[in-house]
Amino acid sequence: QVQLVESGGGLVQTGGSLRLSCAASGRTFSMYAMAWFRQAPGEEREFVALISGTGGITYYADSVKGRFTISRDNAKNTVYLQMNSLKSEDTAVYYCGAGLKIGTYVYWGQGTQVTVSS
Repeated sequence: QVQLVESGGGLVQTGGSLRLSCAASGRTFSMYAMAWFRQAPGEEREFVALISGTGGITYYADSVKGRFTISRDNAKNTVYLQMNSLKSEDTAVYYCGAGLKIGTYVYWGQGTQVTVSS
């Protein structure tokens, strides 16, 4: 069982930056691929970025490529999402997910709200 807790969301102006964190419980964090998803009001949850257990593989949605960076610190059981050049369309609740295989996430956090105002 893995418990995930996101933090770092908030209100930011267009063009600003935020760094989200997702802290995980357990001793086997490095075994899990991690991902960030987001869900805007009235929309389906969409993929944002993923990172493999070792951090050697990362992948981004086209909409955030070049602006967002996913990283992890396995010693701290934490995955991060650095978000730069934020746009109003980045406004959403951001969730982190964990799974033993890339693309299959079975554990989820409660989400953190990101609001980008113009």
